Amino acid sequence: MNRTEKAAEIESLKARFANAQLTILTDYKGLSVADLTDLRGKLHEVDSSFKVVKNRLAKIALKDSDLEGIAEHFVGTTAVTTTSGDPTGPAKVISNFAKEHDALKIKVGCLDGKTLEVKDLKALADLPSREELVAKMLGSLNAPATNLVSVLVQIPRQLVTVLGAIKDQKEQSA
Repeated sequence: MNRTEKAAEIESLKARFANAQLTILTDYKGLSVADLTDLRGKLHEVDSSFKVVKNRLAKIALKDSDLEGIAEHFVGTTAVTTTSGDPTGPAKVISNFAKEHDALKIKVGCLDGKTLEVKDLKALADLPSREELVAKMLGSLNAPATNLVSVLVQIPRQLVTVLGAIKDQKEQSA
């Protein structure tokens, strides 16, 4: 890389880190190209990106930012996963992929400027996604109205049943 390419890469990394709600650093040493491609595809499905970075350039990009605390973790082979959307999706993908492939090691994460250890990232991965939480909330809000409608429908239904029984009884006695 020449000097202008390095400067462009640093600016690209600064923008990536600034726009990211969640950042996860992983050690990918030992993964095949096919495995990395598979991981990138899975992360793309949850609106995240996975990029292998040069440690020195990443440390420069992190200077004077909210994520400066994770700069010490840019050692060895490092890949950065970032997302500006729902943070549970990429956390689940990385966590599950690390379970399937021992070569992928989670180093550290950062959620909205707060550093997350590996156990925190695994706890984040265990949370339901934003869509699941919204669906549960809407179901809870919808339940009282559904129950009320069910009760209101039962009253005429019971009346019709009673009238039908009276009619049958009068037909049998006549």
